[in-house]
Amino acid sequence: MELLGLYNYWVFAILLMVGFYAVIAKSNLIKKLLGLSIFQSAVFLLYITMDKVEGGTAPIIQKGATDQIFSNPLPQVLILTAIVVGISTTALGMAIIVRINEAYGTIEEKELQDQNRDP
Repeated sequence: MELLGLYNYWVFAILLMVGFYAVIAKSNLIKKLLGLSIFQSAVFLLYITMDKVEGGTAPIIQKGATDQIFSNPLPQVLILTAIVVGISTTALGMAIIVRINEAYGTIEEKELQDQNRDP
């Protein structure tokens, strides 16, 4: 395989690092949550690209076809469930960030830590 033929893995690696950087380096809670969503999307991409079988068809059994190669539908089903869970987690995270902003007046991590240290 040539190096550029694996572009989906390059996209996966870049999205993974962008999301990881946002979670680690940013102090704004919304930016952290968006970075987590990007990280999660990269993992979805990895699982979906691993599903593809060269020359494979949809796993639908047809009459007289006994030697067909089928693609595995399990990763797609798992990712569909993971997308729903990811959207729910992101919505819950946004609700918590709104509540933190109402209680403390900021969504910056450093300012929140400083407010909790002061007696």
